[in-house]
Amino acid sequence: MSNPSLLILPGDGIGPEVMAEVRKVIDWFGANRGLTFDVSEDLVGGAAYDAHGTPLTDETMAKAQQVDAVLLGAVGGPKYDKLDFSVKPERGLLRLRKEMDLYANLRPAQCFDALADFSSMKKEIVSGLDIMIVRELTSGIYFGEPRGVFKDGNERVGLNTQRYTESEIARVARSAFELARKRSNKVCSMEKANVMESGVLWRDVVTEIHDAEYPDVELSHMYADAGAMQLTRWPKQFDVIVTDNLFGDMLSDLAAMLTGSLGMLPSASLGSPMENGRPKALYEPVHGSAPDIAGTGKANPCASILSFAMALRYSFDQGDEATRLEQAVEKVLADGVRTADLMQAGDGTPATTVEMGQAVIAALDASL
Repeated sequence: MSNPSLLILPGDGIGPEVMAEVRKVIDWFGANRGLTFDVSEDLVGGAAYDAHGTPLTDETMAKAQQVDAVLLGAVGGPKYDKLDFSVKPERGLLRLRKEMDLYANLRPAQCFDALADFSSMKKEIVSGLDIMIVRELTSGIYFGEPRGVFKDGNERVGLNTQRYTESEIARVARSAFELARKRSNKVCSMEKANVMESGVLWRDVVTEIHDAEYPDVELSHMYADAGAMQLTRWPKQFDVIVTDNLFGDMLSDLAAMLTGSLGMLPSASLGSPMENGRPKALYEPVHGSAPDIAGTGKANPCASILSFAMALRYSFDQGDEATRLEQAVEKVLADGVRTADLMQAGDGTPATTVEMGQAVIAALDASL
């Protein structure tokens, strides 16, 4: 049997630096746990534009369709701000998501105990927080037609269309319910059924899928604005939240900031199963390319390392090894090792990007 395959796309800014630490973690699992991957690497974003005049070549897109999982660093930077919209670095990432049909975006919001004081919320509200937001990623108002800016009489009108089909809602609902079965068996679906017909359909379809296929999972419904309020009031009431593209974009960013550190947050985007049964998948940190600190050794590699942990869990059915890696990161934080984004006055031991990666490897060694 061939080894599972990974395509690494470091991208721009701090992307290559943090992904270099992920490569070391991947090698550790091969050397110590018998988990060997066939790893290839290519360009995306500004790096691809510099080399090929496009943020994603057809050849790289074809590779992404063939491998078992894609690990991406980050794309973009001010260097590319004046490029035509069609070749901006972000278009490479959007093309990956669209052509791989990565319809379920998984955004965990986990607050490590060692970082609970970093949140703007009271420690008792966020300490131990562990929720998962499942955002529909390939439809809704960001893709609906008609759209655009046009003249109507004497003024301009901006138009976007919120559009969902039953099947688009059903498949992301199933992703949320399957995840819940592996967690605390609880899903909250968020929409605006009180004022939007798309929200009415969303609530109806989620309920139908639940009643027919997942009656063992606890299901609740909440209006998205009330959900935002409850996330800031008592976020630990939630386990899995499933919502549409627009609300998921906003709610996942809100939840991310509950944790107090954007540099610690991974994400996964999952699609339909391939021939081998694995879902098409792309894993990336929530943070951006941070060009202002690129090359300084200040970048935090933990979000990218935790994104690989998500790959172990959701693409390769290695839940125990994913937990091993997550606990190694948690131990490093508990020991007070801190990259620049995690430093507070007199708190912790300063570490460079490479030193943080080395600390994670040392914690993995100690787990054996």
